[in-house]
Parts: sequence; structure tokens; C-alpha cells
Amino acid sequence: MSAPMDISMVNAAEVNTSEQNGDPAPSPSPTLPEEKVLVSVEVCLKPSSTARIDDVRLSVERMLEKRSMSYVDGPIPVPIDDLFLAENVQHICVCDTDVWLENRDILLFWQVKPVVHVFQLSEEGPCEELSGDGQLSTFNEWILPATEFNGMWESLIYESGLKQRLLRYAASALLFTEKRVNSFLVSWNRIILLHGPPGTGKTSLCKALAQKLSIRFSFRYPRSQLVEVNAHSLFSKWFSESGKLVAKLFSKIQEMVEEENNLVFVLIDEVESLAAARKAALSGSEPSDSIRVVNALLTQLDKLKSASNVIILTTSNITAAIDIAFVDRADIKAYVGPPTLQARYEILRSCLQELLRTGILSNSQDRGCLLPNYASLKEKMSKVVSTESQMFPHLGKQLLEAAEACEGMSGRSLRKLPFLAHAALANPYSCEPGKFLHVMMQTAKRERSELSE
Repeated sequence: MSAPMDISMVNAAEVNTSEQNGDPAPSPSPTLPEEKVLVSVEVCLKPSSTARIDDVRLSVERMLEKRSMSYVDGPIPVPIDDLFLAENVQHICVCDTDVWLENRDILLFWQVKPVVHVFQLSEEGPCEELSGDGQLSTFNEWILPATEFNGMWESLIYESGLKQRLLRYAASALLFTEKRVNSFLVSWNRIILLHGPPGTGKTSLCKALAQKLSIRFSFRYPRSQLVEVNAHSLFSKWFSESGKLVAKLFSKIQEMVEEENNLVFVLIDEVESLAAARKAALSGSEPSDSIRVVNALLTQLDKLKSASNVIILTTSNITAAIDIAFVDRADIKAYVGPPTLQARYEILRSCLQELLRTGILSNSQDRGCLLPNYASLKEKMSKVVSTESQMFPHLGKQLLEAAEACEGMSGRSLRKLPFLAHAALANPYSCEPGKFLHVMMQTAKRERSELSE
């Protein structure tokens, strides 16, 4: 124990001597500059804009360089003094900072390298392709990014990391293909399987992911398309007709994929319907035509593996019924379950903020500060504070109680809940947020009891 004490005393003496002699104390060793954080900044052009994307990107980058700001998810005001941006840009939004903010309190401008993505929404809407008998739509097709999916990614709230995991997977899959990594040595199929109970937003997440990737990879793929396959429509009551439907579907997809600058997303919803038909056909309860359709579909999916510009997105409501052939092909098999308490709180919080914004709920006072996010609310509630300060998160506490009352409800049901609660109000034209939350808790209990019956 004596040796360390002697060393510290000698060091202290040396410092005192140097100070007395007027020499500056030795400065600590300089630390290497921390690597900058890449933050996505999405810039949506106005429908009427004809400006070049590169010009808009440079203007936004210059604007960000001039601003001394912290980076958090959310919109950035379009500067009205910049006539070029004001004329062409609809909105600017910072994305995906929550991943970095888990270990930091804030992201300052000098810690960030913004990556600007400029895009213009397509207003064409979906195109349908009818099956042979004209009854069912074989697939729907969208040009991405589409107006219908704008804001969908931000509205989907899941456990921490799920959306980022999917984004990073897609980026790696496209990069490996672009760099021509030998697939015999390193295998990947560019197939995502999301499974879980109904109403958890699996299909919406697939569409939102396709939208997000079409924006993020627009520098490499100027054009993107989403093809949503109706798995039920691939089976026809006419013998051998089903195989023709599959062939027609994939010939259309193959045409899209042949364009190297076109990024194609193929969404197969409720893929377990294919698995059920395959099992039934093997057991003899379905005609052999059914199993040929499923085998043809799997073969076509394998053929798409050679294309570098296609990602296959699949969903299933019944995990146990997923065909092993699909499971084996999927790179990511992500379970999307009912929302956690934190997710329920954030979903209801976003609903309440929207009702306050639109004036559905009265906003006689500044209620914005009374709706903290989940992490901030838990931090405030864990501290010993004065009675006056305890009133600050009062509305947040009510919202947390409402989220607790919604345990077991799906994300789809949670998004409907504020509407159902409003419909139960005696006076729907004037309601305080606190009273509304009380009614919403009662509505949630009623909905849960009806589901259990």
C-alpha cells in the first residue's frame, strides 16, 4: 500500500514545483476525435417541384452546416429565407437518432455527419392485376416512394431495435450482392419473414420498410416498386390454371427486375396459406395441382436470388403453420408480438398528440410538456420531487395508466381506441385530455372484456 502513496506524493510535489517556477502544468494527452455519427435527413420535394435532386441535396447540406443545432428525430423547419428550398421542399425530417441517443443525452451538430436523402412521392396509387377468373386481384403494384405510405414508418412503434435491425439487414443484403460476394461461401437470400399474431402491423411494417429503403437507396436505384402478392389468389378452381397464374405473376416481376436501376420489393402476405395448401396436398385432401403451385412458387423465389435488385418480404399470422421451405430460405425470422407497455404508451401518446393538434381535444393550456415520452416519464416518476413538481407529469401518469389497462391489445386495436373513446363521449365537441383519458381507459376495459368472451 505504501508504494502507490509514495508515487502520488512525488507527482504532487512535482506539480507544485512546476507551478511555483511559473511553468505550466503538463496538459493531459490529447484524445482522438470521436467518430461522427451518421444521421439520415430525409427531404421530401413538393409534387410541383422540378428541381434537380443533387441541387436540393447540396442546398440542404449547406443549410445544415450553418445551423448550430442538436439532432433528434422530427421535422426541421424549411427556412423561409432560402427561396430555392421554400419553393421546392415540402418537409425535412431527421430520422433514426434514437439508436444513438440510448447512450447519450443529446446529439450535437459537431458530433453528426448528416446524410441527406431527397425524394418525391408518387401519387399514382396502386395498380391491380386480376386473376384469370376476374374475381381476385393477383397482385397490387406501387411506385415507391408512394403517398399512401408516407409517415407509416414513424407511426409503427415496436420494441427497441426491430426497425433498425430490418434496415441494417437490407443494407447489408444489397451491399453483399452489389459487391458480388460469392454466395457459395457466404449465403444470403434477401428474404424477410415477419410472424406473429394478427393486428401487430407486420404487413404495414413490410410496406413501410420498402418505402424507407426506396428513399435510402435512391442514389443507387432511382426507381423502386412494391409488388404485393395475394397468396390466396394463386389457387384457381380450374385445374392447371393456378400454375399459369404463378407464371404470369413472376414473369411480370422478372420484367421489373431486369431493369438494373429498379429496386423491386415482393410482399407475400399471409404466407401460411401456401403452407396449409402444401400440407393438404401432401396428405391427399387437395388436388396435386396445389402442390405444383407451391413448388413452382418456391422455384421462382429461388430464381430471384440471382437478381441483385430484389428483396422478398413475407408475413405469417400462424407461426406453427409456416412451411419449413420458407423458414429455411428466410434470412431474418422476426417475431412481431403485441406491443409492450412502453410501445403502448408511445402509441397512445402519439394518438393524443394528434387529437390535441387537430383540436379534437381542447387545449386551453400548454399541454405539450405534460406528455413526456416514456423514458422521461419514468425518470420523473422515479425521482423524489416536490408536490408542485409532481403535478408536472400528471397527464403522463394518466396516459401510463391507460397504457397499462390496454395490456394484450394489438397495435391495430390501440390505434382504434381513441376513436372509440371519442364516440363514447357525451359531448364530443369539447373534452379535456384528462377526462378523455378516463373514458379511454373505460373503453379499453370494455374492448378487452368483449374479446375475452
